[in-house]
Amino acid sequence: MPTAHPHITVCDATLRDGSHAYSHQITLEQVRAYATASEAAGFAFVEVGHGNGLGASSLQVGESLVPEREMLRAAAGCLRRSKLSVHVIPGFATIKREIVNALEDGVALFRIGCHCTEADITQRHISYVRSVGRETWGVLMMSHMASKEVLLEESRKMQSYGAQGIVLMDSAGAYLPQDVSAKIGLLAEKLEVPVGFHAHNNLGLSIANSLAALEAGARIVDGTAKGFGAGAGNAPLELLAAVLQRQGYPTGIELYPALDAAELAAKLFAGSLPDSTGITIVSGLAGVFSAFSKPVQRAAKQLGVDPRDVFFELGRRKVVGGQEDLIIEVADELARRASSQPPARPRP
Repeated sequence: MPTAHPHITVCDATLRDGSHAYSHQITLEQVRAYATASEAAGFAFVEVGHGNGLGASSLQVGESLVPEREMLRAAAGCLRRSKLSVHVIPGFATIKREIVNALEDGVALFRIGCHCTEADITQRHISYVRSVGRETWGVLMMSHMASKEVLLEESRKMQSYGAQGIVLMDSAGAYLPQDVSAKIGLLAEKLEVPVGFHAHNNLGLSIANSLAALEAGARIVDGTAKGFGAGAGNAPLELLAAVLQRQGYPTGIELYPALDAAELAAKLFAGSLPDSTGITIVSGLAGVFSAFSKPVQRAAKQLGVDPRDVFFELGRRKVVGGQEDLIIEVADELARRASSQPPARPRP
């Protein structure tokens, strides 16, 4: 007799990761409309806010149209079964301001994230959230850049700080299924808390990678409606809902409302939904943060260089989120290199 699948927690990051694709201009009306649809579908958590998380609205990474507290309150008013969650990166978010405010605004889950080798910086934030009785998970971003052994070490740190779950983010959409299986498998075997996976679709593998994560022992998966997110987007929730139902994973999601939520997102965010392009594919191959797509293309156009070359050079330099200032530097260096080369000989 086949073993029954364990319950899977599916998190809806549409109103957070999608902010990258929408230049952080999501309105309160869009928040309320989509949060209501996500609630009807039964997703466990609905993540809301700036693409880079609490406190990130700025000139450097983009200013939000609506103050984050208004967004959180608007979403909270629409949720009953589903719980409100936020993404938190220490450095953008402080405990005394952003965390405390979010607690007052009804946030149930704080996902505290950092670069995959820098778990130490999350200790104060994770410990504080646990001390006030709210749920908190540790999130290791750009996790393709570290070995499975290093990821386990960093995850154990977060677990020791009080994290009640650990999520690996494929922030660049660089993973292949075998990579996911190896890394998630080790964490699921060695950690005492549930493990999750957050897929991006740069190489068209977001659903395959999410399934590989579950088969390796993950109990948490993320997605967004229509894949709405940075670069080539995230794992499409409507596809996740369908595939998980087909595979017999219990999730608490109602399929038709999940499909309806995706159609609503298509209308709400028309013109900004992700697509697979040469740029997003190269971003995945280079292992560069998906949200760099727009600034890379702007810099490449301004300086007259190929944006694909910019991505590969950023990848060689192992550039990560928060180092956006290097995009212009790299594009400028490529332009200077090109101008110093002798013109190509005409072909016979």
